[in-house]
Amino acid sequence: MNLVLLTACVIDDRYGEPAAALHPVVWMGHYLQWCGGWFLSGVLLAPIPAFIAGMVFWLVGAVGVGLLGWGIQVAALGQIARFYAAPSAGGAGAVIATTVLFGWALKCMLSWRMLRDEVAAVEQALQQSVAAGRDRLGWLVSRDTTILSESEVRESAIESLAENLNDSVVAPIFWFVLFGLPGAAVYRFANTADAMWGYRGVRNGVHWEWAGKWAAWADDVLSWLPARLTALLLALVAPGVRLASLRLEARKTPSPNSGWPMAAMALALGVCLHKPGVYALNSSGVPPQTASTSEALKYASKVVKAAVLCASLAIISIAFIGIY
Repeated sequence: MNLVLLTACVIDDRYGEPAAALHPVVWMGHYLQWCGGWFLSGVLLAPIPAFIAGMVFWLVGAVGVGLLGWGIQVAALGQIARFYAAPSAGGAGAVIATTVLFGWALKCMLSWRMLRDEVAAVEQALQQSVAAGRDRLGWLVSRDTTILSESEVRESAIESLAENLNDSVVAPIFWFVLFGLPGAAVYRFANTADAMWGYRGVRNGVHWEWAGKWAAWADDVLSWLPARLTALLLALVAPGVRLASLRLEARKTPSPNSGWPMAAMALALGVCLHKPGVYALNSSGVPPQTASTSEALKYASKVVKAAVLCASLAIISIAFIGIY
């Protein structure tokens, strides 16, 4: 399993995201979009039917991706076990191919290179003009970027980096350590469902208040511990982040989870990250500057390395006591 994790990280670093037609998360999105057609029909706008439908569609999707991940894992580990039981020249090539396929499947559940590159691209665009920065930020966030100032564009990019450091890297690795590929796949499905359904009120003509409530709850539960681990790792790799201050700042956001990595990043950089009328993290901090983005990326990179190291040690420990 350690080799699979390292293979996934190498594939991500060298090649980034696969083509959309081959990307399992894109397939998850297609399923969720198809389910959304039921809500678009207007038939399920009543609270109870909408909630039940959202829950059922979520459970069907989660079970489906979990079973698919389990099937890939069982087949891969079975191939590797047969080789070690009866080594052969031809078997070695099959084991390598199996490990790469397994690693590729895991890589699709996490995405560090794309996150890193997109945040850096926002800063590069800002160096051209604020308008260019706003346009590029629109690739990264769902909020309206057309009225943001230069500082607000930079803040949004850094917030997205911190939040997705958990959603796209630490949390999938965390669930992979506990439950293998099925765990990472179910988490990724839950996070994608929350991104597509987990809205309050009306979005794009669809009333998601009840239809997306189960998806939002599920993502909150599955992200609860990983979000705090992400914040802790940020506190460990960045100087000057006090845990007492981190707890106070993290509670300022409406989300029970995203505030933790965002608050840790704000404290690490010594900047204020805020959303007008909603929250202000590290309100005594200065507005982020150009150097803040590169520093944030540096800290995030260290967190990724620390997360992989911790995961590797955890896998070794679990293997030692005979679970794997």
